[in-house]
Amino acid sequence: MKNVSVSEGVFSPLFDTAFDEADALIAEKIEARRDNGRDLRPLIIGFSGPQGSGKSSTAQRLAARLENGGLAVAVRSLDDFYLRREDRAVLGDTEHPLLTTRGVPGTHDLALLDDIIARLTQAGQDSLTALPSFDKTIDDRAPKAHWPVFRGRPDIILLEGWCIGARPQPAHALRGSVNALEEVEDVDGVWRNYVNDQLADGYARLHRRLDFTVMFRAPSFECVYGWRAEQEAKLARSDGSNAPMTEEQLGRFIAHYERLTRWLMEDAPADLVIDIASDRKPLRWHIRNKINRL
Repeated sequence: MKNVSVSEGVFSPLFDTAFDEADALIAEKIEARRDNGRDLRPLIIGFSGPQGSGKSSTAQRLAARLENGGLAVAVRSLDDFYLRREDRAVLGDTEHPLLTTRGVPGTHDLALLDDIIARLTQAGQDSLTALPSFDKTIDDRAPKAHWPVFRGRPDIILLEGWCIGARPQPAHALRGSVNALEEVEDVDGVWRNYVNDQLADGYARLHRRLDFTVMFRAPSFECVYGWRAEQEAKLARSDGSNAPMTEEQLGRFIAHYERLTRWLMEDAPADLVIDIASDRKPLRWHIRNKINRL
């Protein structure tokens, strides 16, 4: 990449130590950008990685680490900004039926996310900002009365999501299908082209607002299925009224994410890329250092 140098290294072979080293490296880069900031606005840090890769737990650990250092940190997932189920139903009727399933770019309420970021950025010491929450057990946004509330203005906003930072695919990559779902239900490519157009538009504007991005890169797409199956089992246990997806249902669900997950693994559009093992242990890191900027 032009005007970019790359540094890299490995983490400890010890499981817990590797996580500590990864957390410390991320915190160091965030704090360096904050120390060199030219204004007092909150830094916005993006985390990406496939489903079940550990980005949510990393964001929570990192928030605790930064808060222990005296910083105020707001943490939210891109998942919390999914469109309401009724809005996705309309999208499915007007654009493509596959858009009724949450997950891909185009199924998030970016206007709401932009509003929340603005509210947090402009908040005063005693301001109260309700942060959206999505309930996956009902596949819909939680009632506003159940949203967590952040007091004051954060120093850091941590935003994690599987497709954070994703760039549009080149046109030639959209011509063929990547799985049976696309082959049967997106024969003419309308769905995948719609998703790609969203990446070039609203998501690109969101990504330009991020001060630093971290990506957790899986060793293979096949690992993602197992990770997502673990998430599904935990989700089902937390809500006795919901039975877990069958293997067939889970496979179809994950197929919605396959194209962009594979593209993210190939493109690795982040300032810091952390390669992880099948057990999610951090293995290696790669940092793209922009010349004349930390």
